[in-house]
Amino acid sequence: MTTTATASDSGPNIATMREQSDRWVNLALSTPAILTIAVVVFLPILWLGWMSFFNAAGQLTTENYARIWESDLYLETFIITFKISLTVTVLCALLGYPLAYTLTRLPSTAAAIGMICVLIPFWTAILVRTYAWLVLLQRKGVINSILLQSGLIEEPLQLAHNMTGSIIGMVHVMLPFLVLPVYATMKSIDQDLLRASQSMGASPTESFWRVFFPMSLPGLFAGVVMVFVLSLGFFTTPALLGGGRVQMLAQRIESSVTLYANWGAASALGVVLIVIAFACIALLNKVFGLDRLFVK
Repeated sequence: MTTTATASDSGPNIATMREQSDRWVNLALSTPAILTIAVVVFLPILWLGWMSFFNAAGQLTTENYARIWESDLYLETFIITFKISLTVTVLCALLGYPLAYTLTRLPSTAAAIGMICVLIPFWTAILVRTYAWLVLLQRKGVINSILLQSGLIEEPLQLAHNMTGSIIGMVHVMLPFLVLPVYATMKSIDQDLLRASQSMGASPTESFWRVFFPMSLPGLFAGVVMVFVLSLGFFTTPALLGGGRVQMLAQRIESSVTLYANWGAASALGVVLIVIAFACIALLNKVFGLDRLFVK
């Protein structure tokens, strides 16, 4: 009896010691990555926060943050930034989800070709793509020329140097960031579950909405969060396609540094942008329960 009890007591202790040993080994292996992230990500953020409390004369102050909340110009910039980011995110979701779903239904060769087409924008510089859109969207560009010659319009449409052009260019850049996580999630869904639901009397439409779509939500939400956060800090495309008429937050930060040499004001805007991005992620997690979706 005593021998049996001793053996049973030592079992959990050995398992606990092994778990603790594995944790230390994992911590040791991940330490270089943690240190790299701390140096590359967190130290610049801390430096940005420190610089935000100094004015152009190098004096310690909080006027940079006070100016953000008191100025109507900054308020308008925040509204434009959120409006464009939300619009781009919604359009990417509406275009990217059906595209990813179609790719999962194609034969392997056709799906590979389609994925290459999705990834092609990554192989071209954003500046080149933006100027290409300028050629297409300007008043004497390709799109307006085709529409005028076909008689569909009587005068050129204003597609560039405004919010419309900025949104079109940003959707083109951001779409792959939504398609990739959605496609990866869809490919991991067991197709036997769909066949099982249909064998139990569900129509293909019901099988999609009640089985496939809920299981694809983690990829969709990951893509939505990625597109929205990246859109908040987008600079090149709205700066060129907006023609100076569309001022997003990143452009305001750039002008604070290049035109006014005010690193404090630019740093304060950067800190606010980071806080807003984290707040949006936390809000999405609170509303949609992203952590529970990914745990599943």
